[in-house]
Amino acid sequence: MMTDKYSAAEDVLPVARTLLQATGWDGVTRALMLAGKQLPVLAESKRQPENLVPGCDSEVWIDSKCCEGKQLYCAYSPSKIIRGVLSVLLEKANTMSEEEVATFKFDDYLTRLGLQQHLSQSRAYGIRKVIARLHALAAVQC
Repeated sequence: MMTDKYSAAEDVLPVARTLLQATGWDGVTRALMLAGKQLPVLAESKRQPENLVPGCDSEVWIDSKCCEGKQLYCAYSPSKIIRGVLSVLLEKANTMSEEEVATFKFDDYLTRLGLQQHLSQSRAYGIRKVIARLHALAAVQC
């Protein structure tokens, strides 16, 4: 089943794997809501205007911190679906170097996972803004 959406040779992380295994909108929605529970949560004290991603229908805050010389990303959104998408994005970003995050094509990644087809136009637009924020944060290296 995974070979239909994603090359079997590519490394698929656990949260992303649950999306690949989900079938239909209900299955993907359920997988996203469960994925959102695994999101590295951005502390309330960091949910400040400077961390708010503009252009999203649901509020989204993203920040990063240096940990042992590596950038780690955290986020929060009150939307369960968006938290799930954030979880998938951050799962990938938190395994990469800043240079890789800065140039990684997260849109293509979500498409290969089969997720883009399940996002409304407004959610997809907001996720593009989230990806732009990830790229910008990665440009500020530890």
